[in-house]
Amino acid sequence: MTAPPTPGAPAVAGLLLAAGAGRRFGGPKALAELDGEPLVLRALRTLAEAGCAPIRVVVGAAAGEVAALLPDPAQAVRAEDWETGMGASLKAGLAALETTEGPVAALVHLVDLPWVGPGILARVAAGASTETVARAAYDGVPGHPVLLGRRWWAEIADTAHGDRGARDWLATRTDLRLVECGDLGSGRDVDRRADLPGR
Repeated sequence: MTAPPTPGAPAVAGLLLAAGAGRRFGGPKALAELDGEPLVLRALRTLAEAGCAPIRVVVGAAAGEVAALLPDPAQAVRAEDWETGMGASLKAGLAALETTEGPVAALVHLVDLPWVGPGILARVAAGASTETVARAAYDGVPGHPVLLGRRWWAEIADTAHGDRGARDWLATRTDLRLVECGDLGSGRDVDRRADLPGR
């Protein structure tokens, strides 16, 4: 169990991108189960255990089914143009968080990373500020989650497009802080059903 956030620490929102149709996977990954738990709930729990609040879940494919699984339906944010790629989900999620007072940064997590645990998320979120730009790295290779300071949300939303999300924006940053997490996990994603145990 991850330790709760330090009292008085800056609030970090959780932004879970779970809108994809999972074409190679054969259906929305958010609804797939690992150890009897839907991946969307596993990722949501992981963000909560890492101390993120509030948490927003961006839905698209099978939006109704995914939102119905959430303990609080108000956490769901629908990306109307989700089919255009991750950029649309990121825009929708950041727009929803812009209306929320408190968080200094958003920790962006992906629904298909069931082995990225709360310890990784908490490590990346540590020391968050409105100017933060950080992301997890696994043996030096950049991965997820990504921590985005509130100052940059509108700028990131303006540049997010297609399946690249914030990748192009991050590539321009000289202040990007890579947080090594290889000692806590591999950052491996679920691409096909065979990637899940028992499949």
